Amino acid sequence: MKRKMSKWIKRSMAFVLAGMIAMSGAGVWVMQAQAVSSNDVEGPAPTDSQMDTAKSDIATYANNLIVSRNLTGKDKQKILDMLDEARYKIGHDYNHANGYAEMQSYVANVRSMMDAVVAAIPSSTSDFLTLADTYLTPSVKYGQAVTIVLPVINYSPTELSDVMVRAKVSNLVSEWPFEPTSAGMTRSILSFPPYDNTKSMETVRQDVSFNFVVRSDVKTGYYPLVFEVTYTRNGNVEKAEITTYVKTTGKPESGTLDGDSEEDKAESSKPRIIVTGFETVPAQVYAGETFTVTIHVQNTSKSASVTNVLFDMQAKEEGKDEDSKFAAFLPTSGSSSVYVDSIAPGASKDLVIEMSAKSDLSQKPYVLDVNMKYDAKEAVDLTDTASVSIPIYQEQRCETGDAEVTPADITVGGQSNIMFDVYNTGKTTLYNVWVKFEGDSISGGDSFLGTISSGATGSVDAMVTGAAATMDDGKIRAVISYENESGAISTVEKELELFVSEEFMGDFSDPSMGMEGEMGMEELEGSGGIKPFILPIVLVSVVVLIAAIIIIVRIRKKKKEKAELAADLEALDETDR
Repeated sequence: MKRKMSKWIKRSMAFVLAGMIAMSGAGVWVMQAQAVSSNDVEGPAPTDSQMDTAKSDIATYANNLIVSRNLTGKDKQKILDMLDEARYKIGHDYNHANGYAEMQSYVANVRSMMDAVVAAIPSSTSDFLTLADTYLTPSVKYGQAVTIVLPVINYSPTELSDVMVRAKVSNLVSEWPFEPTSAGMTRSILSFPPYDNTKSMETVRQDVSFNFVVRSDVKTGYYPLVFEVTYTRNGNVEKAEITTYVKTTGKPESGTLDGDSEEDKAESSKPRIIVTGFETVPAQVYAGETFTVTIHVQNTSKSASVTNVLFDMQAKEEGKDEDSKFAAFLPTSGSSSVYVDSIAPGASKDLVIEMSAKSDLSQKPYVLDVNMKYDAKEAVDLTDTASVSIPIYQEQRCETGDAEVTPADITVGGQSNIMFDVYNTGKTTLYNVWVKFEGDSISGGDSFLGTISSGATGSVDAMVTGAAATMDDGKIRAVISYENESGAISTVEKELELFVSEEFMGDFSDPSMGMEGEMGMEELEGSGGIKPFILPIVLVSVVVLIAAIIIIVRIRKKKKEKAELAADLEALDETDR
């Protein structure tokens, strides 16, 4: 009985011990499980506020890239597509545990992809036209009338002429913050000297002012303002662009430049017609001439055609008051409109119109506005405006007055004074006016008159030297040369009459000669080497020489008179016919 109790006690103790061990093992497993769970805790999901903040941050980042780098076309669209995709994913793909951290990582990755797009964009096209450091980005508000002043500096080593600065206007509120009127969108600078570091910035810069009215539906943000520049440098017409920015404040309901509203998307989808270039026949149009201008236009839409397109070409009006205003160009047919039935997506059309330039135009570029009205899909009566600048030239005219040649007969080595006036009878300035004399019998006399303004006179007062005896009719030439604004040289010739004869070798002023030029008989008789009979021979030789000179001069003058008389008779015969 005691043995059975002992066995039972031992078995009970074994079960208790096994249970304790089992419980101990289970406790260890529970602790290990808890430890594993504590090392694999998931992060929180993003809140609505955090998702809105992420959307705003990525939109701001994208907008800053577009504005600061003046992105357009495909590059701008790439950034906007990335922005749209990022907004969608932020709002739909990360609303789960640990989604906040994943969302932050995704936003950083999108920024890197946007930076890669910007890094592949080429630099600006303008090499030496830039704004001064004094320029400050203006701030404007909807409905406000503002003046934008561009302090432009020419860092080119040469002077620029016929500079035209034109604002690149758009009808889209997302691209242009001001009312899209064509009036006052172009400014001109006749002469733009190069930068001089010895002068103050206020002296070397050119302030170009534009007056605008801010659109009532303008959006809040930074708008890029692009100004197209054409100018003449070293005789060549070149182009450049100047880009600046303006900070705008719009109505709350107008939104921002993020462009996320349905209205903005609909507006940006409207097709646009742009002017891609033009040419004239003849290439250089002179005042008073008739010319043909061909303007190239393109439908920039990739999917929508434009129909019922009406183009109206109107030249800017010139003049200071209403009574003296006039259009620089007028169509020869009486109509300035061109109708095109339709333009396919991405297609181009040429607009050809014959026009006449007024005869009293100054030599400078004149603006021709191209006003457009067209339909596209459901939208009707869409409008847009573009401009081209057509340079007008004036014929340079130079005339001379009567010349005074004093004396008209000189000997070799002698000098004659030539004086006459040079008149600028044209409407342009004559630059670098030179007067040079040409002839086999003369040398010297070159004169520099410099610049002669329209209607002004330059005076020539030159001394020419006899270089050789005249062997012809005594004609010499005064060659007047001058340059235009492009440096092209023109010449005008003026005929003058000047006779040059050989210098007499004898000295007839010897004191030993008498009043009649005869040597005293006493000296002749007293000299051992000269006989009295030589005196008549000397006198006769001198008289013959003088007579020969007089006869030659008279014969030449008679030949000249006969030639002039024959020319007059020939002209008279032609008149009678």
